[in-house]
Amino acid sequence: MPKLILASGSPRRKEFLRNMGLEFTVEVADIDESIKVGESPRDLVMRLSRSKAQKVAALHSDAVVLGADTIVVIDNEILGKPKDREDAKAMILKLSGRTHQVYTAVCVIKGEAVSQICTITDVTFAHVSEALAQVYVDSGESADKSGSYAVQGIAAMLIEKVNGSVSSVVGLPASQTRELLALHGLYPQTVKVHD
Repeated sequence: MPKLILASGSPRRKEFLRNMGLEFTVEVADIDESIKVGESPRDLVMRLSRSKAQKVAALHSDAVVLGADTIVVIDNEILGKPKDREDAKAMILKLSGRTHQVYTAVCVIKGEAVSQICTITDVTFAHVSEALAQVYVDSGESADKSGSYAVQGIAAMLIEKVNGSVSSVVGLPASQTRELLALHGLYPQTVKVHD
């Protein structure tokens, strides 16, 4: 079976791959994640996931390399990672009572073979008061998260519904990623069951 390298330091992406029973190493790809003028959210995540995978794949021609990127979009505005707690609170209040989109792209490269997908999931927030937004931000969970929230964590209490792939919102669409890896000869070997 070919060697798998995850071109991301995301703990959530690592956990998904571990839960699929896959062995892998991690090499974080340091790339410029700036948005290009006129670039659509879909084009952005596709470009970033591919750039991450390409940067690592250039050093490991014999390995399967997985790159991924996730962004949160509301009213065509891309909400990145918060600069500070005030920025995080402002993002949570912007999402309050509304539906936004989470775009996640995954790119898998082995040698010259490239496979890539993009998922778009609608996430609807319940109404969030300023006090509740502050409680959430004070938990520290919003730091370093696109859109300032983690659907798999405390933020679940803020979310009314998810239409699409929940794992994609977390950072890696598990089913689609499994299919991409299978195209490159990687299949789950053992599945971990948690107590």
